[in-house]
Amino acid sequence: MFQFFSFGQKLNMVETEGIKTELQKKNIGKIFFTDKKIGNDILQQKDFLDSYTLTNKSNLFFVTYFDNSLTNYKHFLAPEIPVDSLFKSGNYQFTLFVDGKEIYKSNLMPGAPQPEIQDKATSLNRPFIDNLNGQGSWSESFWNRFIHNGGDQALSDGSHTLKMEIRPYIKIDTINTGEIIATGSLKLNVIRNPKIDISTITLNKIVPYNGFFVSKEKYDTEKIKLLKGSINEGIFKKINSIVVIKNGGILIEEYFNDETRETLHDPRSVGKSFASTLMGQAISDGYIKNELQPLKTFYPLHQYENFSTAKEQVTIKDLLTMSSGLDGNDEDGNSPGNEENMYPTSDWVKFALNLPFQEKLNHQWHYFTAGVVVLGDILDQSIPNGLKNYADEKLFKPLGINHYEWQYTPQNIPNTAGGIKMNALDFAKYGQLYKNNGIWNEKQILSKKWVDRTFTKQKQIYGRENEYYGYLFWNKSYQSKDKLYEAYYCAGNGGNYILVFKDQPLVIVITASAYGQPYAHSQVEKIIQDYLLPAVFEQK
Repeated sequence: MFQFFSFGQKLNMVETEGIKTELQKKNIGKIFFTDKKIGNDILQQKDFLDSYTLTNKSNLFFVTYFDNSLTNYKHFLAPEIPVDSLFKSGNYQFTLFVDGKEIYKSNLMPGAPQPEIQDKATSLNRPFIDNLNGQGSWSESFWNRFIHNGGDQALSDGSHTLKMEIRPYIKIDTINTGEIIATGSLKLNVIRNPKIDISTITLNKIVPYNGFFVSKEKYDTEKIKLLKGSINEGIFKKINSIVVIKNGGILIEEYFNDETRETLHDPRSVGKSFASTLMGQAISDGYIKNELQPLKTFYPLHQYENFSTAKEQVTIKDLLTMSSGLDGNDEDGNSPGNEENMYPTSDWVKFALNLPFQEKLNHQWHYFTAGVVVLGDILDQSIPNGLKNYADEKLFKPLGINHYEWQYTPQNIPNTAGGIKMNALDFAKYGQLYKNNGIWNEKQILSKKWVDRTFTKQKQIYGRENEYYGYLFWNKSYQSKDKLYEAYYCAGNGGNYILVFKDQPLVIVITASAYGQPYAHSQVEKIIQDYLLPAVFEQK
């Protein structure tokens, strides 16, 4: 191993991992690119790309070698700052150029890479684009910001040179940026706008499914073929299925990325809406009085941390509308009740009930996963034989849903926070149940009163114009040409949706696995507005 203990005449603040290989020693200060993840222990010079064809399906990774760690680079910029403060006060600065023109520069937010990596690592081996295993990591997020801040236009189809520079920066009162610590370039042949020949594309031949007949209604098949071709070409990424139900019949049913009609798909937070459904059924069956019952009815809150009488008065409805005063907000990384703080604990309900009550949050919408876990626990303790059996007998069996998989909390209770797996057509049954005002096979499975309350704009979504929240269902209007189509819908990480349209006889299911990716929801919105709604309602 080769160890560097100083940078110029400056002493390091922390000891690094050193220069670990001959390859690194030979390439200090350089950035290379690969088309797949290759471990540092087996990387060879021949693995680095000189040129590359970049398509919508391409993967792109970068490897860079430094002569020191990020912590030490930041220390040289601000020697007076202690090591624990350095982590919070700076990071790498990444800059990307296309054909010699600076397109995007970003001072990466403190927090990633992790402190130990910043202290010790003298190399980076990271994804920019990982279509196989990408989860929206910090380096992938940087690439997506580049694409949305000029990169998309700069990387037009044709030949280009992509250049990258890395510097350290530190921010105290002002930003102080260091010298370049690594640079590299790659010649690209960009093909991101392929011509799609719809004459070569065949739509899936639909057959009946338990609970659904095959619709004979007309739609714009050419537009759906264009959509299918765009998904197959990677223009829309990680889409797994699209199902359109019109007037109770299967109009469109397409599968991608090796999924089929039988595939059970993880829709993440789409599963939250099932907690609302089951709560409505439990109220109808008399197991729970109504949604105005407070937490103190179910829990001795004085035995939990941060007791207050205000916390005792939090109601089921507050949790259904994500507007309780419990201090949890999944959209705020610093929130004590953020779901990422919940998952490592051994008791998720206890985690939620230990949270302090914040009056400023009370009756204001804030996305709070832990509150939906509490709803599941209330159901489980209130219903004889528990939530799992009740859901099977009262909801799934009546809908003819026989193949599904719950995820479970550490207490082995069905996880109402999300993740219940079903196939796309069974998700469509769930949506159609609401379109039918709670009726399935001429039986009232869910009361119309509960459907109406669920499909009421209970809360305005903070920061989003004309978007609302009901009982664990979202609400917004989609625009196609000059017409608006209002929908109540379930949504989950990765781009998963069940949409029930208010004024049209339409249910749409989209399953996707773009988990953690910033494009996941925006691409689904484009699919709905530019392809599905026009194909169904504006056909030639």
